[in-house]
Amino acid sequence: MRLYHGTNIMFDEIDLHKSKPNKDFGQGFYLSPDFEQALKMAKIKTEQQQEGTPIVMEFEVDEAEIKEMHTLHFDDYSKQWAEFILANRNNPTPLLIHDYDIVIGPIANDRVGVQLWKYENQLIDLPTLVCKLKYMKGLTIQYFFLSLIHISEPTRLRCIS
Repeated sequence: MRLYHGTNIMFDEIDLHKSKPNKDFGQGFYLSPDFEQALKMAKIKTEQQQEGTPIVMEFEVDEAEIKEMHTLHFDDYSKQWAEFILANRNNPTPLLIHDYDIVIGPIANDRVGVQLWKYENQLIDLPTLVCKLKYMKGLTIQYFFLSLIHISEPTRLRCIS
């Protein structure tokens, strides 16, 4: 399976310590099966950090091996998915709140922080949170990897500027 990672600086080796904590599924390496989504993330990262250039890196992942890993899979937006994101985003420690090697599920919308704040302050309920977290362009899946054993080195680099 071909997956993509959007970034602003080229790298040869995946280093999970460079990943940011408190992301949707925790601190790990994120990939997308959607090239355009990865490109969008690369452009956002370049703009936020005001350095580098948008780059989309391509990786091969063995689907059969993913099935053998300790995996959590959210097929769609759900209360469980929203609660999982909430727990990861609000994790006060550097340790992950879960022990999954791989988490697969929808990407939350770009205003996830605002929606989580509203929920935590009881301005919206859980069903409303789920609705508000839906990605505006439809269901887009992301892959979180804590175990990098089954991710190839980039097979081809696509540099986009």
